[in-house]
Amino acid sequence: MTDLHWMTASDAAKAFAAKTLSPVEMMTALLQRVEALDPKLNAFIRLDGDAAMDAARSAEREIAAGRVRGPLHGVPVGIKDIIDVAGLPTTAHSKILLDNVAKADAVVVGKLRQAGAIVMGKLSTHEFAIGGPSFDLPFPPARNPWNPDHHPGGSSSGSGAGVAAGLFPMALGTDTGGSVRNPASVCGIVGLKPTYGLVSRRGVMPLSFTLDHVGPMTRTVADNALMLDVIAGHDSGDPGSSATQERNFGRTIGRGVRGMRIGFVRHFHETDVPAHPEVTAALEDAARLFQAEGAEVETVRLPTLAEFAGINRVILCSEAWSIHGPWLRTRPGDYGQLARRRLLPGAFMNAGDYVGAQRRRAELIAAVEDALRDYDVLLCASSMDPASRIDDAAETARTYPRQARAPFNVTGHPALAMMSGLSSNGLPVSLQLVGRYFDDATVLRVAAAYEHIAGWHKRKPPIG
Repeated sequence: MTDLHWMTASDAAKAFAAKTLSPVEMMTALLQRVEALDPKLNAFIRLDGDAAMDAARSAEREIAAGRVRGPLHGVPVGIKDIIDVAGLPTTAHSKILLDNVAKADAVVVGKLRQAGAIVMGKLSTHEFAIGGPSFDLPFPPARNPWNPDHHPGGSSSGSGAGVAAGLFPMALGTDTGGSVRNPASVCGIVGLKPTYGLVSRRGVMPLSFTLDHVGPMTRTVADNALMLDVIAGHDSGDPGSSATQERNFGRTIGRGVRGMRIGFVRHFHETDVPAHPEVTAALEDAARLFQAEGAEVETVRLPTLAEFAGINRVILCSEAWSIHGPWLRTRPGDYGQLARRRLLPGAFMNAGDYVGAQRRRAELIAAVEDALRDYDVLLCASSMDPASRIDDAAETARTYPRQARAPFNVTGHPALAMMSGLSSNGLPVSLQLVGRYFDDATVLRVAAAYEHIAGWHKRKPPIG
């Protein structure tokens, strides 16, 4: 079997169970690919190759003995380095936490292991999931496999780059203002920010308690649904966790979109933050494809991106300051410049700012809920531009905020970003799908329909 690095998690698990492929064979192929490509991409902060190979051998022995732990038995996974893996440092890509060795797995990591997944190591992130891409940190920033001169999005940068490059079939990311969906958008993969409270955050370094999410990052929609099945579920140790028993998120992904109603939020990319023409063209093409498949697509209006972004910023900065204030007072020089600059505004926000933002947040939630009463999902932009060069700090600073992801951290609705085309310079462009609370399955259904008819998931980065 060739090109094992492009095998999906779903197909790998089936091949392992059928004994047509062994976990050791796949792990060997992936470790060789990491050795060849990661010096160009910097997806890993810490590759735990020996432990991963030992786990692959153990998984192989269990299969031979007729024991399969779960739906991801033997499947490799990468973990963003703000998520605890027992015995490995959780550095958050920062000097502040270089010696912070995790004593236990985060709940999501534990669930992946219980399902049989094998942790390959810890992945690059923007510092504390906010400061990047940066060159003044203890580890180099991850790069985009479609063109390593360009950034891979963030803050789940190593997760996006590694999945897209075939270093592992799936990864965990986190999302506070778009940090699963940004790398998914510019690296050409599938990234889901689940409904707020669906996935536990216990054992994950917080950035903003009421905006933080953990989500799956994969190359296909089916893999995304499979991974969400494993990591979702109530956790009494996470105050934001919801007591839902929702499962089987892939149950409808083969049903298509005929008869569905899709609300197209055009003003996000047409007037609020005018998008690059190739992004706009790809969104219009997606709308036409959905219509051709039998969906009804209508223009819908929400509050402006500026309103959503302002509320996200006040809440994020206020809650982040409650976490980082002590370190920023005593160790400001140990932060990278970008993280320090983005965190410091929280010092100047008061209780009135925060309470006012939360009150307006409730109104924004009501507006999105009102739209979703009439539509099964919403279609909108994710990133307004392809990825800029990683060494062009000014252009990166200009384009990073040009996005439509933060609204759904404010509201907590499930939101998925995926590839919708390639720009003229060969970089992915994207779209975003948004659904009702705890109806992540419908978001995945619509995404799967688009994936099937558009076929962009078949395109691979030209990096080896």
